[in-house]
Amino acid sequence: MTAVWAHRGWAARVRENTLDAFRAARTSGADGVELDVRTTVDGVLVVHHDPALEDGRAIAETPAAELPEWLPTLEAALAACDGLTVDIEVKNLPIEIGYDPDEGTAIATARMAAALGGAGRLVISAFAMAAIDAARATAPHITTGWLTLAAYDQLEALELAAARGHRALHPRHEAVTPELVMAAHLRGLAVHAWTTDDGGEVRRLSDAGVDAVMTNRPDIALAALGRRSRP
Repeated sequence: MTAVWAHRGWAARVRENTLDAFRAARTSGADGVELDVRTTVDGVLVVHHDPALEDGRAIAETPAAELPEWLPTLEAALAACDGLTVDIEVKNLPIEIGYDPDEGTAIATARMAAALGGAGRLVISAFAMAAIDAARATAPHITTGWLTLAAYDQLEALELAAARGHRALHPRHEAVTPELVMAAHLRGLAVHAWTTDDGGEVRRLSDAGVDAVMTNRPDIALAALGRRSRP
């Protein structure tokens, strides 16, 4: 069965990447949640997509105590998602403020995932191979997945991810084919597609055999798969 993961929580209904969004995802009937993690200047893992707040302050240059109340720590977010699968996307790109070439965010995230007994429930993903390499080296029993853009050669990406010991590929949904999914499963990798709110596309992805689909509209995705969402 294809799982439904609420992208940044139920982002179409509640402010994304907040505890309310994660709780809403749970009540929708979603199987999991995707969220983004960054590190504050004082080393706290927090959940936020962009490198800076709306007022321009960079997360990497701001103490955790000075962040808005609605912006949760990763620890609080994982507690709110207890019982759900959680895909934790590590945000650390060279073009962003606060880029850390030592991959401290990925390492700290992997340590937290391991301490929480997250094997089988938590996934650590990133667009940067270095980030998931660091996470896997820190906690080899936690699933790590490589995020890829649609323009990538997905079969080449799959081979690279497999060769480096990662257990999931996270392709942009347009790039998913049944052949890709079959090849991934033969190599022992799961396929988690991102991100679509179109019911027809959700059905196509499910028919292709993906293990999970990420969506801002878990209600639409669940209905497309013949599963009843909660109001």
